[in-house]
Amino acid sequence: MIYFHDIDPIALKLGPLSVHWYGVMYLLGFASAWWLGKRRVAAGRLPGVDANGFSDLLFYAMLGVVVGGRVGYMLFYALGDVLHDPLLLFKVWDGGMSFHGGLLGVLVASWWWSRRHRTHFADTMDFVAPLVPLGLGFGRIGNFIGAELWGKYTDGTWGVVFPSGLPAPLNQLDTATLQAQFATGALNPYARHPSQLYEALLEGLVMFVVLWTVSARPRHRYLVSGLFALLYGVFRFAVEFVRMPDNGVYLAFGWFTKGQLLSLPLVALGLVLLAMSRRAPVLQPATVVEGKA
Repeated sequence: MIYFHDIDPIALKLGPLSVHWYGVMYLLGFASAWWLGKRRVAAGRLPGVDANGFSDLLFYAMLGVVVGGRVGYMLFYALGDVLHDPLLLFKVWDGGMSFHGGLLGVLVASWWWSRRHRTHFADTMDFVAPLVPLGLGFGRIGNFIGAELWGKYTDGTWGVVFPSGLPAPLNQLDTATLQAQFATGALNPYARHPSQLYEALLEGLVMFVVLWTVSARPRHRYLVSGLFALLYGVFRFAVEFVRMPDNGVYLAFGWFTKGQLLSLPLVALGLVLLAMSRRAPVLQPATVVEGKA
């Protein structure tokens, strides 16, 4: 089935203020992390840390996501632009967030929090890892609603026609005209893979089910964070084959993308952490110490 993408990226208008679906998805991601984290704290999955300590951790992690995601995007994908105009770094309303940059931001924030709270950094990351996938899934749904990061053309009988992904002069036509052409089947050759939804399924739902299931019982240190790094790296690498390369440029071989290049270190890190987990101690749920921050 071919679907014509005609979703308003604005979820709500309050006078001059417009609330975009992408922002709503970010809020849902943070809200899900808060709710799941509260459950894990109550179950003693972060030894010696109570609800107040978790609130601090979530604040640091949110800051790391936003700052790291923006800085990472500008460095990885728009370095020339930001060197020409450094103020672009602060124009977050123009869009542009990087998962890999956000991940680095979360790692730095969690390391700082772990030092302050005298918690093993690996235990913190094992605790945080299951809270992230749902946020990734919501973010990819936000990408789909915003008609960004679309996939390559598909030869199948299903796909999505993104008006912004049509070649000129079709991308200059108004929505009503495009819908009329779509109804005749004239736009079917321009249907693309909804790679955003593929990622929402794999990086969001599948990763959440795996990590939440593994982390719900006693497990070796490094195991959960190792699975997170490995699964994300593999899933992202695979989806890149049907996703348009960043800035339309392949790095090598006519298929190797920057997203794949940035995912390879995660695959390697995941394998290293899984190997380390085999000799690491098994972490048992601990009694929460109320009032300790």
